[in-house]
Amino acid sequence: MNTSLQIQNLTRDDILTHLDALAEILENCVNGGASVSFMLPFNLEKARSFWRGIADSVGRNERVVLASIDPQEGVIGTVQLITDQPENQPHRADVAKLLVHEKARRKGAAMALMEALEAEARARNISVLVLDTSTGSGAETFYQRAGWQKVGEIPRYALMPDGALTATSVFYKFL
Repeated sequence: MNTSLQIQNLTRDDILTHLDALAEILENCVNGGASVSFMLPFNLEKARSFWRGIADSVGRNERVVLASIDPQEGVIGTVQLITDQPENQPHRADVAKLLVHEKARRKGAAMALMEALEAEARARNISVLVLDTSTGSGAETFYQRAGWQKVGEIPRYALMPDGALTATSVFYKFL
């Protein structure tokens, strides 16, 4: 693991300050085939628009955005903890958009982000985390290595960026 990485909880203003770097990470992941809600063709302007919406959501206290920052490279990864849940689920949150730029993969950024996200959830008295990811993806393997429990798969759940159907694997983790 890269011990020089820093994890930062991004405010609304921080997201807007780092808008170009965050957009580049998202564009890199989508154009690299990641199934994270977007279709090809995908460009930086679409990514910037997404992050502006996320900044507004952070400003409304609906989610937490964490960023992995490398001293030389700047922002290299991000993950979201969605805390805006129904009234009967104050103990639960969704995990979304674990994204690491391809130039920074396999250096510990994803695991550092997830560990920080879990610490943030614990600090908010959240005891159940839920996520889904494309079945058969490297992300699925990563979550299993990180101690997440796979519940099952939903066939034909979403489209990959190129339009191919993919199943999703649903995971949870108790904190």
